[in-house]
Amino acid sequence: MINEKLSLTCDLLLSHQQLACCQSYSGIPHHGKNMLIYNNKETQQKPLQLTGHHNEISAMTFGKRNNPVFLCSASSDYIILWDIEACQKRTEEGKPAVGIVIGTLLGNVVHLSFCFSDERVAACSGTTLYVLSPKRQEIICTLKSHLGPLTSAEFCPWNASILVSTSEDRTFKVWDLTTEAIFYQSFVLSGKGWRKLTCAFITRSPLLSMLFLEKEQHLVTGSTDGQVWCFSFDDDHKCHLVKKMDLQKMEKRHEGRQETLSHQGGVAEKTITDKVEISKPVIQMASCPPYTEIHFDQEIDNSWFCIGSSDGLYVVELATSELLTVLYFKDNPTLSITMAGSWSICAGSDKSVVALVSSLFNPCVVLLELCLSNLRRTGDGGGGFSVFPSSPPLLESPLNAEVKRKEPSHPKKKGGVKEKPLVFHSKVKSSGYTTTPRMSLFSPKTNAQRKTSSTKPIKHLGLLQSNYPEDSAAPTEPCIGLNIANKQVSCLQYSGDGKQILCGLGDRSVLLYNSRLTGSPTAYIGHDKPVTSISWSLCRQWWLSAAEDLSLRIWTNSCSEPAIIMGGDMFSKPIRGALFYYLDKFILLTSGPSVYLYLYNLDLTRVDIKRYKQRSVIKLASCLTPSASDITALSAVNDFISYIVLVCCSDRSIQVLDMNKGAVGSVLPDAHSRAIHCITQNKGSTFTSQAPESYNLFLTSALTDGVKMWDLRTMRCVRRYENHVNRCHPCSSAISPCGRFIACGSEDKCAYVYDIRSSTYLHKLQRHSDTVLSVAFNPATPELLTGTLDGKLQLFHSSIGSHLSDDTSAAVHCISNVTV
Repeated sequence: MINEKLSLTCDLLLSHQQLACCQSYSGIPHHGKNMLIYNNKETQQKPLQLTGHHNEISAMTFGKRNNPVFLCSASSDYIILWDIEACQKRTEEGKPAVGIVIGTLLGNVVHLSFCFSDERVAACSGTTLYVLSPKRQEIICTLKSHLGPLTSAEFCPWNASILVSTSEDRTFKVWDLTTEAIFYQSFVLSGKGWRKLTCAFITRSPLLSMLFLEKEQHLVTGSTDGQVWCFSFDDDHKCHLVKKMDLQKMEKRHEGRQETLSHQGGVAEKTITDKVEISKPVIQMASCPPYTEIHFDQEIDNSWFCIGSSDGLYVVELATSELLTVLYFKDNPTLSITMAGSWSICAGSDKSVVALVSSLFNPCVVLLELCLSNLRRTGDGGGGFSVFPSSPPLLESPLNAEVKRKEPSHPKKKGGVKEKPLVFHSKVKSSGYTTTPRMSLFSPKTNAQRKTSSTKPIKHLGLLQSNYPEDSAAPTEPCIGLNIANKQVSCLQYSGDGKQILCGLGDRSVLLYNSRLTGSPTAYIGHDKPVTSISWSLCRQWWLSAAEDLSLRIWTNSCSEPAIIMGGDMFSKPIRGALFYYLDKFILLTSGPSVYLYLYNLDLTRVDIKRYKQRSVIKLASCLTPSASDITALSAVNDFISYIVLVCCSDRSIQVLDMNKGAVGSVLPDAHSRAIHCITQNKGSTFTSQAPESYNLFLTSALTDGVKMWDLRTMRCVRRYENHVNRCHPCSSAISPCGRFIACGSEDKCAYVYDIRSSTYLHKLQRHSDTVLSVAFNPATPELLTGTLDGKLQLFHSSIGSHLSDDTSAAVHCISNVTV
C-alpha cells in the first residue's frame, strides 16, 4: 500500500521544515539556498534547479491551481514566486530560471500557503502573519495578535476573505482580510498534563497544522500531543466545537478491533510495543481523494482525511471519529525512512495520496505514493443483519411457543332450568278487538314546526395529524412546561397513536398524561423503588413498568391495580430493560446477564373474595445468556415482526441476538469507552414511512463517549454525535419518526437536536432547570418531550406545522386481529 517513488539524501537535516508537494511536482531545498523540483510521474528525469535565495530556504509550498503551477519559497531575505512551467521552458532554452520577489526581509518564515485562486500568499514569521500579493509584489496586510510564534495559516476555500492561523500559544484565530480584524479567537485548546513514563509535567502542546473540509464546512486543527479538534465554520464565522479526537486512543481502539477480527498471533509483539510510549504529533493534515460508495440508497462521499505523524499516515473518518487504517513505516522495511519529521501531503490520482516526507533523525527525504482504493472499514462485509425477517420462524424457534389461554370462569347459578315462555318478549301487543273503532280518517299536519336536534355536533380537538409531515422542521419551540414530581423523570414514552404519555419517575410511580399535558394525570403506584423502564403495548390497551425493586408489572387503562406482577424470587438482579415484543406476543426483559422471553395471558376478571389472587398467566418461553457480563441496555421492535434483539453488556460490547434461533448472532466488542446505558432503534412511526434500510440504524449512548449511530447491516459505526454533555447521568436519546433528527439529553440543562446526517447539532433547546435525562418524540406530530432530573416536563413543537385532525384511522396499524 506504500510505494517509495523517490529517495534523496540531503546535505542538511530537514526534519522540521515545510516541504512542497503537489500532484505533479515535489520540491526540496538543495545546498540550503537552492531548490530541486522533481516530476512525480517521472522521478528519474533530471530535476529542475531553482536558484535565487541568498540565505537558507525555510519554507516552500505549491499553489492550489494545476495550470499554471506556482511555487513559493521563503528565506530570511526573500519570498520568491516561481512559475514552474515557465522556468522549465527557460531551462530548456539554456536560460536561467527566474522568479518574482514578492516579499523582502520578513524574518524567519516557517510556513507558506496560497489561497485557492493563487492570488494571495500567507507567510508566518514569528508572531506576525503577512498576506502578500503575487501580482503587485507587495504586502497586502500585516496581522498581529498571537502571543506565541505562528505555526501555520490557511485560507478558507469557500470564502477568500477569511484566513485562519495557528500558533504555539495553543489557539487559532479567524481573520477578516477586508477589515484586518479578528472574527473569532479560540480558547486555549491543549492543556497541561503528566506524561506517564517520564513523569514529566507537560505544559505546552502547540497547534501544528490545520485543515479545511469544504463539504462539511469544518475546520480541523491538531497539536503536538496528538489531539485533534473539529470545529463547525458557520456563516457568522463563529466556530463551535463539533468533536475532539485523540490519535493515540483512536489507534488503540483500531488495534483492538483488528485483533478481534483477525483472531491470530502477534500478541507478544503487541505487548512489547505497548510498553513504549510514542508521541504522535499531528504534523500535517490533508483531505483524502473522494471515494464514493452506496450507502442508505444514496451515493455519498466519505469524510476522510489523512494525518501525517511521526510513525506513519493515519486515515481518519470524521463522521465516526475512528481510524480506517494506519500505514506504518515499520510495516514496510524497504522504506528509507522510519520516523518522519515533516510531511507534505496532496491528493494523487486513482484514489491515492502523494506525500513528501523528511526523516526525523537523518538528512533524507522520500516521495511516497499511498494507495487508499482498497480501504475497508472495520466490520464491513460479512455478518450483516436486518431487522426484517427473510424467512418464516423455524419449527424449533422459541417464537413459536404458545401459552394455553385460560377462559374466564363465572360462578354457576344454583337451581335447575326454569320454564321459559314461547315468545321472546314479556308483553305481547293486543290484536285490537277490544279497542274503540277509529272514527276519523288520516289528516296531515300542515303547521308542524321542525324540532331541533338535541344532539350537538362533536367538536374535534385536533390532537393528531393524519400523516406525519416529512418535511417539517425540528421541534424547537417550547410550548408547555410542567412540574410533575420532586424526583427525576427516568423514562418517557408516547403511545402508538401519540395520544398518551407514560412517565416513569424516581419516586416509584408512573404517571399517565394526555399528549397535551392537560388535566390531572392518572397515577399508578406499586413499585418500591425508582421506575427504570416503561413500554406501551401495540394495541395501546395495556403497558408495563419495571423498577429497581426487581419487579415488573403490567397495567391496564381501566384498572389501577396491575394485572400481572412479576417479582419475588424470579429475578436476582434489577431489570435493566423490559418491553413488549413480537406484536405483543411476548414480554422481553433483561436481568443480570440473561434475556428472558415470557408468554402471557391477561385475565382481568376478579372475584371480590379472592382479589389477591392473580388470574393472569405467565410462562417462560426462552432464556438466553449471551455472555457472563451483566446486560445494561435492551432494544427490540414490536411494531412489526422482527427476530433481532439488541443488548449492551457491561463489558462495553453490543450483541445481536437472533430470537428465531435463540442464539447470539454477532458481537461487537468495545463499542464505547464506557458501558452503554441507552440503546435506541429507528422504529419509525405508523403515521409515516421511511426507506426500509433506515430501520437498520440504531443509537447507543455511554458516559463521556457521546452517542454513536450504527448500521445493523454492516455492524459498524457510521456517525458520532458529541456536542452534548454526558459525564455522570444516564441521558437518553431518541430518533424522530421521520428519521431525520436525533434528540439527546444533556447535563448542561439543555436538550440537543442533531441532523442525523451531520455530527453538528442543529438546535440547543435551553430553558431547562436541571439535567435533561429523558427525551421522546411524538409518533404522530412533530413534538419533542423532555424530562429532567428535578422532575419537570417540557414540550417542544415544530415552528412549521400543518392542520391537525383527530382522525388516525388511516395511519394506525390494523391490530384488531392481533391477540395476546
